[in-house]
Amino acid sequence: MTVRTRIAPSPTGFPHIGTIYQVLIDFAFARKAGGKFILRLEDTDRARFVEGAEDVIYSSLAWFSLNPDESPKIGGPFAPYRQSERLPIYKKYSDELIAKGHAYYCFCTRERLEEMRKNQEAHHLPPMYDKTCLKLTPTDVKAKLDAGVPHVVRMNVPVHEKIAFDDLVSGHIEFDSDVIDHQVIMKSDGFPTYHFGVVVDDHLMEITHVFRGKEWISSTPKHVLLYQYFGWKMPVHGHLPLILNEDGKGKLSKRHGHASVDYYRKLGYLPEAVLNYLSNIVWNHPEGKEIYDLDEFIKRFDVEKITSQGPRFDLKKLDWVNGQYIRALTDDALQTRVSEFDERVSRADAKLVAKTMPLVKERMHVLSDYWSLASFFFTKPDSFETPLRKDMLSGLYETLTPVDWKHEPMEQSIRQLAEKNSWKPKDVFMQLRLAVTGKTVGPPLLESLEILGKEETLIRLSVELDSHYPSFEEKIVGKKP
Repeated sequence: MTVRTRIAPSPTGFPHIGTIYQVLIDFAFARKAGGKFILRLEDTDRARFVEGAEDVIYSSLAWFSLNPDESPKIGGPFAPYRQSERLPIYKKYSDELIAKGHAYYCFCTRERLEEMRKNQEAHHLPPMYDKTCLKLTPTDVKAKLDAGVPHVVRMNVPVHEKIAFDDLVSGHIEFDSDVIDHQVIMKSDGFPTYHFGVVVDDHLMEITHVFRGKEWISSTPKHVLLYQYFGWKMPVHGHLPLILNEDGKGKLSKRHGHASVDYYRKLGYLPEAVLNYLSNIVWNHPEGKEIYDLDEFIKRFDVEKITSQGPRFDLKKLDWVNGQYIRALTDDALQTRVSEFDERVSRADAKLVAKTMPLVKERMHVLSDYWSLASFFFTKPDSFETPLRKDMLSGLYETLTPVDWKHEPMEQSIRQLAEKNSWKPKDVFMQLRLAVTGKTVGPPLLESLEILGKEETLIRLSVELDSHYPSFEEKIVGKKP
């Protein structure tokens, strides 16, 4: 048996980071077994369809190097891989279920269904279809079909039965069929619902293992029934723990900006670091490692070792992991990654960028940190985070003008200046940093000045002394006195 896993996203917007987490498991499981990983698009929800979302899915998977072996884009032996192109297939199999008595036409109007739901709520009953159309005679059904009455197709669920399956993560699970609704499997527009389409497609595409979030456990009995109705072998299922918000309260929501894959691309996270973090939150490396690449994860991964507890998504921990990856890069490799990420860096003097890279590397957590830390090397500050002191800047200008432009002479001269004026050395260094960079924190100051050069440093000090800013003494970033 060739292991075949799949991811089946809907093209309704930017992929959720939870989708990538599932893809990682699908991909690793298939690769470790020497199998295939498939991308299938479930685009049957036309109301939520977003133009261009399909391309975003492809680019997101490519960014993480989780490329499928078969997809709508590259094709494969079980094409088409878009559900909207498979409608005759679903019609064929829904007709088969109807003929076997496992499904039936439902002609209930929206108004009747709404009234039914209200009545159920009033009597504190679970919201389930009341099986009205199951009682129609074949003659009634034919008459309504011939008259063109709008309809859906519902699956016929048996009563008083136990529906069971074994889950790779959660173990043996059982449901009572009496709590399972008569699910719509074909909508009035001829499109299948998720529950029907996924079963038909997984079977026809020979999917052997299905991984998805735990929130889908309650719907799995419907799939079990469909497999039984058709006489098909059901794929092995593994329901993964949900990624929770940082406070542990609920599933990581799309309302949080960092739920979208686009968030990580725009901030300059390294995709390999994000994958490393995602693998760590549900699985522990057998040697206790926290940093390892995708190849090692695939080699050591064991689905039975996945924790069943939903992990909290900790951005601070991800920043730490990403920082470890950044520091593991050579300076040249990091310069390449930053230049590809940030247009401003790609346009800057490459030799100057190379000189600054070792200074900022240790302070970077994401690629976007580079410009925040190093922009002063390329452009003068136009605002300052705290007020400047003209007396200290004047002293610094006079003291540094004759000094040999190396770390030790500069430091010695600045300390002598502080001692002469009874200033705290840290305050003097801070004023120098502010005048040159505009910020109170940044890369090592004197090493930065060596790169910036004596002439440019003195120019920046003199600009401030010339009262370049009208309210010199009170200039604070983003505010006017």
